[in-house]
Amino acid sequence: MYRYIVQRLLLMLPVVLGVSLIIFTIMYFIPGDPASNILGVGATPDAVEQLNEELGFNRPFIVRYVTYIYDAAFKFDLGKSYQNRLAVAGEIAKRVPVSAIVSFGAVVVSLIIGIPLGVLSAVKQYTLWDKIPNSIAQFMAAVPAFIIGMLLMLLFSLVLGWFPVSGIIHGWKSYVLPIVSLGIPYGARQLRFTRSSMLETVRQDYVRTARAKGASPRMVVWRHAMKNALLPVITVAGTSFGAMLGGAIAIENLFGLPGLGTYIADGIALKDVPAVMGGIIVYSLLFSIVILLVDISYALVDPRIKAKYQQGGKAA
Repeated sequence: MYRYIVQRLLLMLPVVLGVSLIIFTIMYFIPGDPASNILGVGATPDAVEQLNEELGFNRPFIVRYVTYIYDAAFKFDLGKSYQNRLAVAGEIAKRVPVSAIVSFGAVVVSLIIGIPLGVLSAVKQYTLWDKIPNSIAQFMAAVPAFIIGMLLMLLFSLVLGWFPVSGIIHGWKSYVLPIVSLGIPYGARQLRFTRSSMLETVRQDYVRTARAKGASPRMVVWRHAMKNALLPVITVAGTSFGAMLGGAIAIENLFGLPGLGTYIADGIALKDVPAVMGGIIVYSLLFSIVILLVDISYALVDPRIKAKYQQGGKAA
């Protein structure tokens, strides 16, 4: 098991390197330059050229890329932002916790919504307990998270005044509406995955055997069927968490949260290569770690997978 984890960690290196090369290449071919964005439309060509030279933007592509990767890998230096000349690593360190809190909270909300209703929908198939949650889930899954966020902001911030409109200066209250806004559509998807997984599981022979032996319906559902139906649920929860870490840009902008997604989006708009590269590299590392944790959690749920990991480690 430990050898498998080490192997997966080592595999992250070529993944991150490949992602960095793709992003660096895209940023290189995007029209424009950082000096023009920083100095504005009134800047003279000489001033633009001088600032680009100071930023190292005029150096050849391969020189810039190799220098950046060397500094990032061996000096843990992600460079300085073109826009404000602040260290990218420090800025990202401030923003990752914000995105992590929102993403983790949204996943918890999605699980609270999706798992119970998904199980109920599967157990009560073709009844109103199945049709109503499914209809609501299909509708909520199709509604963008920022639309839900605006409705929640209108009701709970502007009308009732329970939560702040934007920013993080109000402590935990600042995170409630963003978390719920993201959690509701992901909860709708989680409901549908849980339902389909449970429907497949409850038709298995061991479930029918448990019922034939006189096990109570609750024990059959939660002890026998649910444990084996959890793998797809864990997969969806893990990938959703990873995607939201850097992908909740609309929600972060809507509620004024200084998260990782907003930082990357602002860097792209300003062609701030160090900010974009640093944000993407950190995001790819975090996403890879989340996927690894999802794979490890499979072994905790299913002993058969744990045995395969152990056999693979011995064989290696």
